[in-house]
Amino acid sequence: MSPYEHGEVFVTDDGAETDLDLGHYERFTDESLTKNSSVTSGKIYQSVIEKERRGDYLGKTVQVIPHITNEIKEKIYSFENTDVDIVITELGGTVGDMEGLAFIEAIRQIGLEIPKEDVIYIHVTLLPYIYGSNELKSKPTQHSVKELQSFGIKPDILVCRSELEMTDDMKAKIALFCNVRKECVIQNLTADNLYAVPLMLEEEGLAKAVCEHLHLEKKTPNNKEWEKMIENIRNIGNETVKIAIVGKYVRLEDSYLSVAESLRHGGYANNVNVDIKYIDSETITEENVDEILKDVQGIVVPGGFGNRGIQGKINAIKYVRENNIPFLGICLGMQMAVVEFIRNVCGLEDVDSEEFSPNCKNPVIHIMDTQKNIENKGGTMRLGAYPCILKEGSLAKKLYKKDEISERHRHRYEFNNDYREIVEKNGLKISGTSPDGLLVEMVEYEKHPYFIAGQFHPEFKSRPDRPQPLFVGLVEAAKKCKR
Repeated sequence: MSPYEHGEVFVTDDGAETDLDLGHYERFTDESLTKNSSVTSGKIYQSVIEKERRGDYLGKTVQVIPHITNEIKEKIYSFENTDVDIVITELGGTVGDMEGLAFIEAIRQIGLEIPKEDVIYIHVTLLPYIYGSNELKSKPTQHSVKELQSFGIKPDILVCRSELEMTDDMKAKIALFCNVRKECVIQNLTADNLYAVPLMLEEEGLAKAVCEHLHLEKKTPNNKEWEKMIENIRNIGNETVKIAIVGKYVRLEDSYLSVAESLRHGGYANNVNVDIKYIDSETITEENVDEILKDVQGIVVPGGFGNRGIQGKINAIKYVRENNIPFLGICLGMQMAVVEFIRNVCGLEDVDSEEFSPNCKNPVIHIMDTQKNIENKGGTMRLGAYPCILKEGSLAKKLYKKDEISERHRHRYEFNNDYREIVEKNGLKISGTSPDGLLVEMVEYEKHPYFIAGQFHPEFKSRPDRPQPLFVGLVEAAKKCKR
């Protein structure tokens, strides 16, 4: 998936590459989702074609209805007879989108196939604010509900995105014209903090309306811990640290969404605001690096693919290493930290990654053995959660407070073990490896207040109420750096 089209690619524990929305769902629910939690049209059509090739349809004509819709329903029904009580199924896009018609038809059929009290349709809609007339307009909501009803689905609850408070008259009008009860018209105002949204919806009565419709007995929520977290966030003072994300895809900030959220989580843990500065690595040269980074107290160099902007990342890493500015490298960021160190500290020449310079004299980053003979590139990287053993006395172990961790990966290249001795001799400690010791997972520079990098993506497991240790440490170090 292109970062410029989809934003970041979120990776689950079991190795699914998914849309960034799954990252939000994990952060809000603190549940690790799986490849079954994300269903695309491509997956549906591929499965149907494979069944047809096997002869599952006995030569019948394969059509959108019933074959495509049945496949969609099968994905939703797959959670039956498991420990799952409620399946929340989101259809992406907008009502009327051609790409979503088969999905809408599938959930319409589900509403007929199982008891009415076991299905609820919630329609999220927009109430645009017209600044010139200073009013909210309900016509787009009325129109989208009409479109949905034309497909045979009557929404039970409307969640209305709005910049302004909805009046009782507006709620009554929408309820009347959209054929829903007034108490099922739920206001969803723009929040001062993303994580306050569930509490706002609770106050609006969304959960109560859902429980009543589904005849669920437990209607009293326990949100004390979440409420305490939001209160603490709102009580953070004026102290701010500025941390740069030096990346290749900063034209679209969603490309590093989980990294940005993890930095904010680290700020919550340190009672400080985090001001994120996005920097295009292509713009960084040896001549201007001081001017670009002089106002930051820490940097993150995240993952990416391809040669574009690589030298800028190396220039940034060299600058923060030499100037004791806190640094966190992620995936490609770790690889470039190794390249920079071996070039400028170890003194070797013609040093690079095989990804960018296949014939270089010192390929300190090379392709993994398991990846060498792979020709089909889609979905074949080292993906998902893998264990990592932390070295005694390392910064990594101090941050994680455990001997073994599990983090998610998405890469083809790795640290070349031929260069272990020279980097450790010069002070770049290998602080985390795979359980068999063959793969280098983490490095850190001992002569620096905070210089640490991992081959994995720690941002995917950070939660607002349980922040990821590497980001907590980075923000803490940035706070000290500023003071």
